[in-house]
Order: sequence, then structure tokens, then C-alpha cells
Amino acid sequence: MDEHIIEAAGKARVVVRDGKVVEVGEPVIRSCPLAERFSYPVMEMTREEIQKNIEERIRTFGMCTPERRVLADPDFVLFGASELMSAAVRRGDLDAAVVACDGAGTVVAINPRLVQGIGGRMSGLVKTSPIPAVISRIEENGGMVLDPETARIDPVAGVEAAVQAGYRTVAVTVASPDMAEEVRIRYPDALIVGVHLTGLSAEEAERIAAVADIVAVCASRHLREAAGRRALLQAGTVVPVFALTQAGKEIILAKIRETDRQVLVTGGHLPVAGTRGPEPLV
Repeated sequence: MDEHIIEAAGKARVVVRDGKVVEVGEPVIRSCPLAERFSYPVMEMTREEIQKNIEERIRTFGMCTPERRVLADPDFVLFGASELMSAAVRRGDLDAAVVACDGAGTVVAINPRLVQGIGGRMSGLVKTSPIPAVISRIEENGGMVLDPETARIDPVAGVEAAVQAGYRTVAVTVASPDMAEEVRIRYPDALIVGVHLTGLSAEEAERIAAVADIVAVCASRHLREAAGRRALLQAGTVVPVFALTQAGKEIILAKIRETDRQVLVTGGHLPVAGTRGPEPLV
């Protein structure tokens, strides 16, 4: 069965089968300023609006279909996980990034446009099915698909594949403290980037903050507190991204150095909240 399960805007569970949205769960938040800036904005977190957003992604870049476009150049947001990793790969600060792609599962990417094309357009991917055309497109553009037969999502095995392929500096996105801890134990030098972390418990937030290099806190109240206490740097205030280690801090500072956007840098006690954020924090 061609089935793809996504945690979309508001952490609503969305099921796509054969290119069609067949199920949309209830979102856990009411609004998010970041979602309001999507190419198809989600102004209010309702099942209907989230479905329209996913259908627009399917229509415009082929998400969860054989038409999936896998390359992209522009930043969607300045400090997004894919933007940070893509820029670091392009600069040579990272050899590879391990990311999850609909239709392919875990991918080892060494092409910065592939890192951005996969991650910049993807919400939290829970499960996916192999799509041969997507896998071929990824491989044609320098990507290595971990398991073309099943398209499984396994960040730890992805890092292992990258290391075995000879890549020394590897970043990986993880969406749970269990995965983050396993990567850190097995591959101490990996750059761990926490994503799609809305809804963590206080204990889970402390665990991932203890081992990750960078975290995007999404709508997690507990992670804002746990990461904010440990952070060396906070990027953004609406949906903050925290650098928790010197390695993570260097990745974000290098991104700041190369951007032509205006950036405010100031000292202060973290976390710093903006005038607006996701509502409610959970």
C-alpha cells in the first residue's frame, strides 16, 4: 500500500494514500505564526485548513507522489533545520546530513540542494512507503537511500551508513529523545538536530536537551524551558531554535555570517519569548 503518515501543522496526524489526503487528525495547538507564513498559510489550526495545506504541497511539489521534487535553493526560514544543515554542507562544515524524505525514508545527503529540497518542504514524517521515482531522483542527485525496499525511517542506521561511506562530519535530524540518546551513545561526534518536538513531557525535554546540539522547540513548553536553560545561543523568538553545544552554536553563527538579511544580536538570559508564538504551548 502506498501510504504516508505525517505530523503536519499543529502536530495533526495526516495520512496520504495514492496522492490523496484520506485522514486528518485533530491538531494539538490553535495557531502558529510560522504556519501563517507557509506558501499556503494555515491561519487557524483546523482539520480543514491543514488538509488544504497538505493538498497544496502535493499539488505544487509532488509530496508523497512520484512527482516529488527533491532539490531546492532558497531558504524557507532563516534558522530552519534544513537551512542550517544545507548551508553547513555547502560550506564544507558538514560532510553529510541524514534526513527523512517521503517516498524514500532515511536519506544520507551530501548535496546541499538535496538537503534543502527534502527537509525544507517536509513536516514530521512518521512513516512512508517507497516510491521508485523519488528514490531514483534522490540517488541521481547524490543521495543515498538507506532502505529502498521499505523506505524505513531510522536515523541511527542512517548515521551508521554515512560513517561507513566515509563521511566524517555528519548531522542527523531526530524527533525523539530515545533516538537522540542512541545517536549520541553510538556516534558521539554526530551533530544532532531535534525537530518536530511539540508535546514532549518535562522529562523527555530534559533528556533531549542533554544530548542534542541544536533543537527547534516548536510548540513545546517544556523544551523551551529545558533548552533555554542550557542554550549557548537562541535564534529567533517566534519559534526559537537553540544551540546547546559549541558545535551547534558555530553552525548557527556561520549561517548568520553568510545571510544578507538583517539580524539582531544581543546578550541576555535565555529563553527570550517573542510577542507571539504558537498557542497554546504543550
